Amino acid sequence: MSELPYLDGDTVRALMPMDRAVRVLHDALRAGLDPDGGPPRAVAAVPAGQLLLMPAWHGRHAGVKVAGVAPGNPARGLPRIQGAYLLLDGDTLAPLAAMDGAALTALRTPAVSALAAGLLARPDARSLTVFGTGPQARGHVEALRSVRPVERVTVVARDPARARAFAERCAGLGLAATALRIAGDAVPAGGAGSAGTAEVEEAVASADLIACCTSAREPLFPGALVADGATVVAVGSHEPDAREIDGELVARATVVVESRAAALAEAGDLVIPVKTGLIGAGHIAGDLAELVRGGVEPGPGPRVFKSVGMAWEDLVVAAAVHEAWAGR
Repeated sequence: MSELPYLDGDTVRALMPMDRAVRVLHDALRAGLDPDGGPPRAVAAVPAGQLLLMPAWHGRHAGVKVAGVAPGNPARGLPRIQGAYLLLDGDTLAPLAAMDGAALTALRTPAVSALAAGLLARPDARSLTVFGTGPQARGHVEALRSVRPVERVTVVARDPARARAFAERCAGLGLAATALRIAGDAVPAGGAGSAGTAEVEEAVASADLIACCTSAREPLFPGALVADGATVVAVGSHEPDAREIDGELVARATVVVESRAAALAEAGDLVIPVKTGLIGAGHIAGDLAELVRGGVEPGPGPRVFKSVGMAWEDLVVAAAVHEAWAGR
């Protein structure tokens, strides 16, 4: 029996550029993949955080991701999300490959957001405000640049050193980049300065695109600040009592989700305003498949894409990674 190949994070990233990940997700949905076709993820609380079990099947493949969400990891210099993915043949369920689950997650989540933003955001969206400094925040800058002509990035984070380092990384990509602390100083990339809540509010109000990539459990900014026509993607939480955006923004917005069932079970950004009566479940304009197939028309207000992360996304991207590896 041959040894099961293991594709590490560098291999996953090399084989699957961001724009290709966006394309394979788009093609799978256009071909009829049903985001509601698989089982809900299983979640187990453990002392270090959560273990997630995420199985899926589609076309010629099946697979399962075992992911760990460890809130204490960033303080250790480790990604908050850990994991491994096992890809299987869809007919025989024989293992085909294992791969780095954290790298897969860091790729597919921004790719899903970019797929949505590419259909929701104004074509001339050039300014991006990103909350967070971790792998998801970095991935979202790359992904959103692949679908819109982003020129300016404002990084907003609690840790000024990490915000500055991320902004400098963006500046190295040729972007005009500034770092803001959520409450405190703001430091332009490569420079010095001071700012506070007013500057963060301006960064939200002036943004064409906003990416929320944090572990926050309460809204990051007042939703009233978001301009009509701006697009917000919120990816940081998958719990019904945690949210990065407030009900006022949700109520104003054209809201798209990966799956209505998953969003109304797991996305506090939507669950909370539904429970308080601010919106009804019917406020969701469509799911990602409907958006891709032309079934959602953005309204005049903000556009929101709320993601909780789904197993089919891992499977589609993992299968494409394996096919690229096998065809080297």
